[in-house]
Amino acid sequence: MRTKKPIAALIYDFDGTLSPGNMQEFGFIQAVNKKAGPFWSENTKLATSNDADQILTYMYLMLKKAETENVSLQRKSFQEFGKKIELFKGVNEWFKLINDCGKKIGVKVEHYVNSSGLIEMIEGTSIAKEFKKIYACSYLYDIDGKAIWPAVAVNYTTKTQFLFKINKGIDSIYDNKKVNEYIPDSERRVPFSQMIYFGDGETDIPCMKLIKEQGGHSIAVYKPRDSKKKKTSEKLIIENRVNFACSADYTDGSEIFQVVKTILEKIRADHDFQLLLNQHQRKANPKAEGTINPNTSANNLNDPNASENTN
Repeated sequence: MRTKKPIAALIYDFDGTLSPGNMQEFGFIQAVNKKAGPFWSENTKLATSNDADQILTYMYLMLKKAETENVSLQRKSFQEFGKKIELFKGVNEWFKLINDCGKKIGVKVEHYVNSSGLIEMIEGTSIAKEFKKIYACSYLYDIDGKAIWPAVAVNYTTKTQFLFKINKGIDSIYDNKKVNEYIPDSERRVPFSQMIYFGDGETDIPCMKLIKEQGGHSIAVYKPRDSKKKKTSEKLIIENRVNFACSADYTDGSEIFQVVKTILEKIRADHDFQLLLNQHQRKANPKAEGTINPNTSANNLNDPNASENTN
């Protein structure tokens, strides 16, 4: 049964979307006496020479650089680095702004992170409390609380699995059984049509295109006054991979606020329309079981791996 108030899931990449840079560059790089350029160049070389995933190699490099410089990498250390992460204009106020907007429209707004950055660092930011769930990379810790090995690594294709977890109402990263179980579209907690994805780069394309193709909305975010980034974001519209391209200005009245407000209004209107349609179907045929669900797609959405070829 569809509730009286639909849920809208706002799903954010982090680096380049909510923050103007890679989170490792705010505190950690300085702590290990490195500069951003050489660190990422070394990571690229390590990944290329070993034909490895660049997410796993950056997590490995962080451990090795910290060990060399005798820098503690406990969870609280990452959180301290996270406190130094810069955010785009208006981000701190954005969540209350959109939550209040949703209340006026009649939509329950939930916020999620879907990032190749680190959960531990995001936990240290001023906005960590705003998210229902943070899906991102993380470490395993030894008995002394020291980071020793990657626990979760999130790259551009593994990001898509978390959309299905949100869709089906699964919080656990460990649980890969329930996410593959068949659940009728009408029983899924958040339809794809009620998702809004915010991303800035190539690692977000599979997620942005998947949501767009399933009736949701994707927003390519670019750094304000960066003409190159703007052109790249607008190219994604031309390629039919996203719906909108907006500057990363999250203040009241900004372009991205107006776009999201309009999407929330559409989600509410579509929800009310379906309730009305169901009501008339029941009146016309009281003995019929169930109702037509507008979120049913011709594509098979039950397998998270099905989304890997959507980019």
